[in-house]
Amino acid sequence: MPGGRLTYQDRRHIAAGMAEGLTYTEIAKRLQRPISTITREVSRNGGADGYQADRAHQATEGRARRRKQAPAPAPTAAAGAPGRDPQAVHALEERFAAAMMRTGLPRMTARVLACLCTVDSGSLTAAELVQRLRVSPASISKAVGELERHELIRRERDPRRRRDRYVIDPDVWYRAWLVSARQNAMMADLARDGAEILVSTTPAGVRLRDMSQFLEHVSQNLVHAAEQWRQEFMSRRPRGAAEA
Repeated sequence: MPGGRLTYQDRRHIAAGMAEGLTYTEIAKRLQRPISTITREVSRNGGADGYQADRAHQATEGRARRRKQAPAPAPTAAAGAPGRDPQAVHALEERFAAAMMRTGLPRMTARVLACLCTVDSGSLTAAELVQRLRVSPASISKAVGELERHELIRRERDPRRRRDRYVIDPDVWYRAWLVSARQNAMMADLARDGAEILVSTTPAGVRLRDMSQFLEHVSQNLVHAAEQWRQEFMSRRPRGAAEA
């Protein structure tokens, strides 16, 4: 299977395949490339409806030039641990941030979350985040506010340094899952009220009734799955470990 970066000719084949209505799988098979390579290439360069070979190639070349010109990232605490490859750790943070962005998080918010997930301490101050990510304090302030709103991190006071630390707990995904479940439950209630107002026998009423039933079902299952995991997780934690 061919490796390395996509060539201009590869991108022309991708654009042609998109124009023909081929799936990502079919295009990947035609080019003998992983499907992930094709989906990433298209999503980075205009999406399925806006992908153009010339523009995609120019954008990729531009990104490559900027990477060469940019200074090497400062070593992080996680990368400095014995046995860790700093470049591999940095690449992991970038991949993690990209995955979080695909869930809808803004880029800086995703980078802060990735940073907290991969640092051994699981907590950093705003100043430390500014230094590690090389961004402005205002960018960090906005990102941590967003993460606190989603209950993905919490803030605690560091009495020795008289400043706040932002902490990611071991059960952060449990709390985030419950936030999602609550949002689904609220939407289910809204749809149920809408079905009554629009009359549940009308097309619009039936649509909202079905929406309410689906979201209520999903919400209940999310809570059940989260609680089941929580019980199993707590049973595996060392005796005396702090509760979240």
